[in-house]
Amino acid sequence: MEGDDCELQCGDGANEAQDSDFPTVERSRLQEMLSLLGLETYQAQKLGLQDALQISSDSMRNWAPQTPKDLPWNFLRKLQALSAEARNTTMVLDVPADARPVEKESQVEEEAIYWDTVDDISADIYSFSELPTPDTPVNPLDLLCALLLSSDGFLQQEIVLRMSLCQFALPLVLPDSENHSHTFLLWALRGIVRTWWAQPLRGAGSLREDSVVLPRAPAFAFVRMEVSSNSKSQLLNAVLSPGHRQRDCFWHRDLSLGTSPREVADGLVEISWFLPSGREDLDLFPEPVAFLNLRGDIGSHWLQFKLLTEVSSAVFILTDNISKKEYKLLSSMKGSATKYYFILSPYRGKRNSNLRFLNRLTPVLRMDHSHVLVKVSSTDGARFVRRVRSIVANVARSPCRRVSVEDMAHAARKLGLKVDEDCEECQRAKDRMERITRSIKDSDAYCREELRLQGELWRKVARVEKELCQGQWAGDPPDKHRAELRLRLLELRTQQSGHDPARGVQEFIAGISCPSLGERQYFLRWMEWGLAWVAQPRPRPPPETVLTLRPKQCGAGDLSEPLWPEPLGVEHFLREMGQFYEAESCLVEAGTLPAGQRRFAHFPGLALELLVRGLPLELVDGSTRSAPLHWITGLLKELQVRLERRSRLVVLSALGAPGTGKSTLLNTMFGLRFATGRGRGPRGAFMQLVTVAESFSQDLGCDHILVIDSGGLIGGTLAMAGERLELEASLAALIMGLSNVTVVSLAETRDIPPAIVHAFLRLEKMGHVPNYQFVYQNVHDTSVPGPKLWERRPLLEQPAEVSRAAAQVDKQGDGLRTLADLAFCDPDKQHVWHVPGLWHGVPPMAAVSLGYSEAVFELKRCLLENIRNGLSNPNRSIQQLTELVRLL
Repeated sequence: MEGDDCELQCGDGANEAQDSDFPTVERSRLQEMLSLLGLETYQAQKLGLQDALQISSDSMRNWAPQTPKDLPWNFLRKLQALSAEARNTTMVLDVPADARPVEKESQVEEEAIYWDTVDDISADIYSFSELPTPDTPVNPLDLLCALLLSSDGFLQQEIVLRMSLCQFALPLVLPDSENHSHTFLLWALRGIVRTWWAQPLRGAGSLREDSVVLPRAPAFAFVRMEVSSNSKSQLLNAVLSPGHRQRDCFWHRDLSLGTSPREVADGLVEISWFLPSGREDLDLFPEPVAFLNLRGDIGSHWLQFKLLTEVSSAVFILTDNISKKEYKLLSSMKGSATKYYFILSPYRGKRNSNLRFLNRLTPVLRMDHSHVLVKVSSTDGARFVRRVRSIVANVARSPCRRVSVEDMAHAARKLGLKVDEDCEECQRAKDRMERITRSIKDSDAYCREELRLQGELWRKVARVEKELCQGQWAGDPPDKHRAELRLRLLELRTQQSGHDPARGVQEFIAGISCPSLGERQYFLRWMEWGLAWVAQPRPRPPPETVLTLRPKQCGAGDLSEPLWPEPLGVEHFLREMGQFYEAESCLVEAGTLPAGQRRFAHFPGLALELLVRGLPLELVDGSTRSAPLHWITGLLKELQVRLERRSRLVVLSALGAPGTGKSTLLNTMFGLRFATGRGRGPRGAFMQLVTVAESFSQDLGCDHILVIDSGGLIGGTLAMAGERLELEASLAALIMGLSNVTVVSLAETRDIPPAIVHAFLRLEKMGHVPNYQFVYQNVHDTSVPGPKLWERRPLLEQPAEVSRAAAQVDKQGDGLRTLADLAFCDPDKQHVWHVPGLWHGVPPMAAVSLGYSEAVFELKRCLLENIRNGLSNPNRSIQQLTELVRLL
């Protein structure tokens, strides 16, 4: 996306946003729409992310909305599941129970098949008319605008992120007729990170990954003037689609998803990108290209149109005819550096009039006859699309304006539009983030010099603690040896306590301690992005190289170093806080520090607040594979205090081989924020808290679900048994031991990591066996339908070579048992699931496959059903979890 610097010619827009843009009737329309959708209560106190992610009875059924008030929640639920049908606003009208037929389903089907038309036809016709019928009173774009206007900035971010994964066009300028303002959604878009193939003019290409708001690219706007017989959105979808596959990025009137006229969405500006994949047969353009779409007539939304003319490389204007009124409107754009193209579908008898005004516009807009395209009913559609695509490609190849979304926001400010990112809380949080990140020149050096309690000192502590732990498993070591280990541990903790938090850590602590909840949330998001920006750029090999490397890296070689280095993240700052707390707790426990002199006792409370607000917290350190016991205990105690009477927990965890989509699976099921992608997935284990709605908690049997995501466990055979297996087995034992339900994610049905079997052998001796759900994710094939139960026999009765490896480490001699012999899988409690591939097509332009979202929903429903029916172990109190952490 790199290119020429942004050349924005922005006029004085302070007085551009006039009340005349918002007729009085529009104000009442917005209020009526909010009332219709049940969103009027969220105008003063906005709908938040935690409100949208609560688990309720609706989470367990695939229900169709019956009233308009169901539509926002149905949209959020389907968007969380990454369903391509999220924009569908079709409803099934509710029918009173006494009006519904009482026959069984089989009887109804039989009557439908054998219905005799010579019987009382009129009676049957009238009875059919009272059955549920589809109804679409709300345009999907109206629903989106109303929901965004009712949401806070963090829910807006989540909505837009999920829309991006579904390959929907994204809102860029949000109209708000009620408050007489338009909002440019820079903050909402900032969290979207995309990967594409960057091919420089010279040299080899490589994968590039960045936030969509940062890189500069040519932008092309499509607008309507007065009436047009051609659909802009259909044309845009055709331009963005390769010949063999239609993409519906932009909603249009021929999609049977809600065809009512727009009530409040006129003035909405949408954006979508074409991103190259590096495959010549799929790449329509050699570089990223942005496409903008204005909903409504430019005459009624002149401010948005002016913004588009100042940020676009070219503007395509769709209209049926050009009269004196349209000529006068467009003449005001004289001197614009933007290229203009007309797509006409003229009425009969208007040809001469169009030509006359076009000839007068030619010198004003610096056009020629090639800038005028005519599309009528007899025009070859495919040929016309190729012509538009050719114009886009030619403009993009020539010296043209290239802008980023940040550049567009700058232009929007000058025109008088509000930018969501400009609120005081957001800007204060950004300033604090920059005070931390501006001193980070090299991530590795920063970790060594500023995060001093980690690194080699922390590894020494972890080794000593591991020796003490292993001694507990194998039987008590001699008292002298134990005393030596404890003394060594105390010495190391004393060394840690000799340090003070570095300036960056102190600034971080101040950021998560500020009184304003909103500012804390803004600060954490800015920190995530800021740390990603300052990370040293690492070369990314082509996709084929990655795919060929992965199986070799998952074998029995040297596994001490990960394939992708661990990037600096928020978890490193929280880990540093945890180590200060650990060291201080150890000294208090040993009696060398009076409890009244503690400085860091409040740290668990600060971290717990982040967990409650949706940030994943580290449970097991990924660099040392060790769990900071005092820190975790402190967190759980704070959780007990915070949740008070609603403290019944069910723990759900995910384990399995690396690259099998565990984190994506959990994020899709519960709307979580576990890190995904190569190089960013968890190295140890992270936890997030999901709230169960009070109205459903009694039925489900718990108040919250603690979800644990873990790093990949390497699969293999006896050859890999060793220190890495022991570390992974300890990690798996801790996670499985805490869990009521464990999802085991596999790339192959026989590829159960030995660490899981080893952990099971440990837990079997303790009498703790969680409910297991095996998920086989086909990461390449998108054609296999799902969901379905997989054949159990190959999994349950395979000779357990992995259990031989586990038994060897566990010093047992019964490693020849099958998994079924181990009672690993109870047929009444356990299922093996097949989940189709995540993508429908080839990334980065691929959308999430409908089969994937449906399969994940069915898996979620099954997990919740098992929890409700008690097939998993009973829910635990937080005190019981604390004891389990100490035991494991």
